[in-house]
Amino acid sequence: MRAALPTLPVMHSEWIKIRSLRGTFGALIAILVTTVGIQAFTAWAIGTAEEGSMGDDPLFAAYYAINFGQVAAIAFGANAFSAEFHNGALRTTFAAVPNRSRFYLSKMAVIGGLALVAGQLTGLLTFVAGQAFMGQYALELGAPGTVRSIVGCGLYLTVITLFAAGLSAILRSGVAVISILVPFVLLVSFVISGAASDIGQFMPDKAGQMVLRSESIGGVLGPWTGMGVAMLWAAAAGVGGLLAVRRRDA
Repeated sequence: MRAALPTLPVMHSEWIKIRSLRGTFGALIAILVTTVGIQAFTAWAIGTAEEGSMGDDPLFAAYYAINFGQVAAIAFGANAFSAEFHNGALRTTFAAVPNRSRFYLSKMAVIGGLALVAGQLTGLLTFVAGQAFMGQYALELGAPGTVRSIVGCGLYLTVITLFAAGLSAILRSGVAVISILVPFVLLVSFVISGAASDIGQFMPDKAGQMVLRSESIGGVLGPWTGMGVAMLWAAAAGVGGLLAVRRRDA
């Protein structure tokens, strides 16, 4: 069992892989830049127009741009893992790390760790940058729910990243995962929530984003139970990815 645990040398090699892939590393940086930039610009453009101009829930409105940042998180997670399926890279990886479970868990740990760091910075800077342009409607950093939402933003982006990475291990294609998940979180989940709110609240994005709200929008999920549901989606994809990596030919 110990041999299946992530190890520092394997994790270091996975970090080198991600750092050397410009598109993948660029997607990681885009999580921060896109979310903070769009939030600040939107708040500057319409934030002081009238109360509630960015949404009825001021706290949730403070993370409006997460709708764009989660696309970058999906791209990062999908590309970070799917790179193993290009040009026989996986065979080389297995030659260096024969224990497939150790490789998989180490890679997912690095992907998740990087997403968590980027996500937490994104949560803090998105809130601060956006509220700087909200004028009299700005929320104070110590207002009820703000600390929870900042931490939750980072956790949500991490969960979405790992969800995409796990699906990439299953489907062996980053393009396929991006093609499925981006429309899913931007359109399908919205339609399902509108048509059947009882079911829609359990979609990974809707459930995970409950942690960003100052109050419940109805249903059975609260901030942390919603995050728990999103984590279950990511865990299911992660376990499926592990089984796929262990059982399939390289």
